[in-house]
Amino acid sequence: MNIDQQVEYLMQGTAYGDKNLEETMRNELKERLILAEKEGRPLRIYTGYDPRKADLHLGHTVTMRKMRQFQELGHEITFLIGNFTSLIGDPSDKDVLRPRLTAEEVEENAQTYAAQAFRILDPEKTKIRYNAEWLSKIDFVQLIQLASNFTLQQFVSRENFRQRWDKGDPIYLHETFYSIMQAYDAYALKTDIQIGGTDQLFNIVTAGRKLMTYLGEKPNIAIILGILPGTDGVVKMSKSLGNHIPINTNAEDMYGKVMSIPDTAMGQFFRLVTRWKPDQIIALESGVASGAVHPRDAKMQLSREVVATFYGEEEALQAETAFVSLFQKKDVPDEMPDFSLTKGALIIDVLVDSGLVASKSEGRRMIEQKGVRLDGEVLTDAMVEFPHPGVLQVGKRRFIRIQ
Repeated sequence: MNIDQQVEYLMQGTAYGDKNLEETMRNELKERLILAEKEGRPLRIYTGYDPRKADLHLGHTVTMRKMRQFQELGHEITFLIGNFTSLIGDPSDKDVLRPRLTAEEVEENAQTYAAQAFRILDPEKTKIRYNAEWLSKIDFVQLIQLASNFTLQQFVSRENFRQRWDKGDPIYLHETFYSIMQAYDAYALKTDIQIGGTDQLFNIVTAGRKLMTYLGEKPNIAIILGILPGTDGVVKMSKSLGNHIPINTNAEDMYGKVMSIPDTAMGQFFRLVTRWKPDQIIALESGVASGAVHPRDAKMQLSREVVATFYGEEEALQAETAFVSLFQKKDVPDEMPDFSLTKGALIIDVLVDSGLVASKSEGRRMIEQKGVRLDGEVLTDAMVEFPHPGVLQVGKRRFIRIQ
């Protein structure tokens, strides 16, 4: 790819929320790529991860996918484990105080984080660093000097801090240190480019660029990526919300979960979790828009691509074959329990009373995730009367015959 094509590829999936900022970052990226090519050196790229949980889902891998793109173009990648910042916890995407972890919990989680990340990144071309290496050595005088670059207003005006302020909930002073610590990470690594989600905009752009300039380094370029929605296609992917797609699952489960996302979310998945280039995505979306490609077929291509990333092409094809057999060919077991339908019963009541789900909340979640079918047709409203007798299916393997 030439420089312009590289810029388009690397800016794919970005979301700055400000056209001027986006244009600034785009132009700086192009300039830095040209300079690196002229000097014959790779750019230094990093993303920091606070291992506050041991297991990852597809949403966590968005920044890893972007690092892999830089890696494929020959640049230097650092996978930074925030074993020091984890002790505070990033307040960027929370409207409550994060619980503090112990050093032992952080270290245990860090080991599994790196192992899962290498399913996307090339381990032989990835540096792993820990930010306790430098943050643990900052003394009080240095902290005062670094903090002098920021005002309290900058922190309190941030949305999540503002929400807590307005509710009268406490905002602890140590939480404001997080942005300073992350900004110092960028300086310590002498980074050219830092990658993060939209929840990292303040930490990377406001804090990181300002602190690097103050400390005499050329400011980092921010690659700010959109947040991957969950299987509902709307809310940020989250294990606690039950709309996540885990990485440590199996090929069939991952394939089915990607197929469950609504058509409207496909574009975000195309740009954030695939290996596809911009021209491939444009061609596929144009095909869907013109009617030349059925949305179902586009989603099958997406599902196969995502699964192949983690499990290889062969398992991805096997998962697709199993999905087609089960869902498109209406392949259902010959024997299943019977359930007698009560006149006037709502769909949610049938799901619970038949034992297909453990609770109404699970039933509603499965319906929202398009995981409930009657004779192969997706049921979309939990609170309407059950339409007619037939084979009721929840997920991939739970069936019951409604009489």
